[in-house]
Amino acid sequence: MTAAAYDAIAVQYAEFAAGAWDKHPLERAVWTAFADSVRGRGPVADLGCGPGHLTAHLRSLGLDAFGVDLSPAMISLARAAHPDLRFEVGSMAALELPDASLAGILSWYSVIHTPPGEVPRYFAEFARTLASGGHVLLGCFESRGGPLTSFDHKVTTAYCWPLDELAGLAADAGLAEVGRVYREPGPDERPLRHGSLLLRKP
Repeated sequence: MTAAAYDAIAVQYAEFAAGAWDKHPLERAVWTAFADSVRGRGPVADLGCGPGHLTAHLRSLGLDAFGVDLSPAMISLARAAHPDLRFEVGSMAALELPDASLAGILSWYSVIHTPPGEVPRYFAEFARTLASGGHVLLGCFESRGGPLTSFDHKVTTAYCWPLDELAGLAADAGLAEVGRVYREPGPDERPLRHGSLLLRKP
């Protein structure tokens, strides 16, 4: 369902994503901190990569980055825009990757549509494919300390998470919190707070 929804708006989403984060230096700083944590340690997967803009940004930061997305249309756009990078159609819940094969995982707003009961399965897959000492950077909509809530995203139902709850689920999967960042919405964004978690596999 999510893949079909993103297939339907792939071109419009690619146009939106092309410069969507140019005006958010805090998020660029978070990506840089993540890159500094994993650079030179091995491959890095951008899971839920969409049209590949962040995969390309990770490569510009010196990472051996590749992208995975459930939407075939998004992967086609990513391959066309960045023919020098590797992109694959696949599910974050069942990655076709060996155990402990990744130095890092970027999951930037890529689990926001995942039903809450399925999120632990995603975190378990992140932990399985991540090498010891590897890092995950997770971006999401944040619930301002309130309970987990759903809202009508333009594509399909999405969720606002308390970061404490997400960090707890990550810990259950064996991923320890390194740090977190909150960002208030900009004037042209939905009135939702943004959050990110940097996690590490011991």
